[in-house]
Amino acid sequence: MTAVVSPRSVRLTGWGRYAPAQVLTNADLERIVDTSDEWIVSRTGIRERRVAAAHETSASMGAIAGLRAIRTAGLEPDEIDLILVATLTPDYWMPSTAALVKEAIGNTRAAAFDVAAACSGFVYGYATASAYIGSGLARNVLVVGTELLTRFLDYGDRSTSILFGDGAGAVVLSASDEASSPTGIELTTDPQGAYMIWLPAGGSRSPASADTVARNQHKIRMEGRETYRFATRTLASTGLAAVEKAGWAQADVDLIIPHQANIRIIEAVAKGLDLPLDRFFINVDRYGNTSAASVPIALAEAVNEGRVKPGDKLVFIAFGAGFTSGAVALEWTADPSRGPIGEAAVRPEDVAIRQPVDWDSADPIPPALAEVLARPAPGRMDVSDVAPGDPPHAPRQVG
Repeated sequence: MTAVVSPRSVRLTGWGRYAPAQVLTNADLERIVDTSDEWIVSRTGIRERRVAAAHETSASMGAIAGLRAIRTAGLEPDEIDLILVATLTPDYWMPSTAALVKEAIGNTRAAAFDVAAACSGFVYGYATASAYIGSGLARNVLVVGTELLTRFLDYGDRSTSILFGDGAGAVVLSASDEASSPTGIELTTDPQGAYMIWLPAGGSRSPASADTVARNQHKIRMEGRETYRFATRTLASTGLAAVEKAGWAQADVDLIIPHQANIRIIEAVAKGLDLPLDRFFINVDRYGNTSAASVPIALAEAVNEGRVKPGDKLVFIAFGAGFTSGAVALEWTADPSRGPIGEAAVRPEDVAIRQPVDWDSADPIPPALAEVLARPAPGRMDVSDVAPGDPPHAPRQVG
């Protein structure tokens, strides 16, 4: 990566998303864990989520979303100077998932590294990309949020297994010689919540062993009540700080793209910001919590569905393990009609991750999940009534 002349402004020029084809409904989960559709919907707003196929990984999903964002921006892969991949479910601890994404999209010149900030990772990546461009170290940066969480869940634990899904989203940030409105960025971390959402084993503190596997320590654990309290308070304050840094009033905000963790959290944030719920884009009902992927997936959907137009003031906000939080307040400048063009230009089957030589992984899908997915599916539920005050969603296919 070579240094470039410092630009006058940073603009979001491309966006893309990818969701696996397999859908896991609440009715499916009723066959795995002690829960019900009514219990899940009333507490989370989630009705279904996506599950990656055995051949899909965080890198492969991120590469599809990333390449779609590049095509939306009207760029070639080698015009990207830096690739940032936010994920808490990397393909491997090394090499980085960003390195695998770089190769898969056909880029030969970018620097690439991962961002580890859990569900806030995409916003942290966005802030990092903005800093690289603003300092003159890069002209075009690809920021990817990608997660394959369904392989890290304990399907005997209804407090976590109902929440998460798989998918990827991405944006391209580019230098511009045209002046832009100020962007407000706020990032926070509160280590007091470090063990409220965590994976106990697999790191240097507790390396993988027969004992850690037997004790089920490679699955996500969460203290839901404390996380909820902290998230509702922190998301509102972080979002407000970003809005103030952009020089706006709260009433100026046209659309908020929140981390899609829980509809009740989003409702509480709306109340905390004194904004109506219809100013929040919500798709948690169809994807569940996709961690670092949730904000860019929701952003791509919002733009492609006509919820965003040039001049609109947008806010991205996220909260995650750590406890991390982040928000970006920006004025939209891109042509929304380019989104479907970029999405149609990249087929999933045309993007692949090179496999290691003489090594094959075991079937990655957890047995409990594989069993229920192999059974005949019950009737699919109507998911049009997504949330109080939210307009119904038209049927769509993302692949």
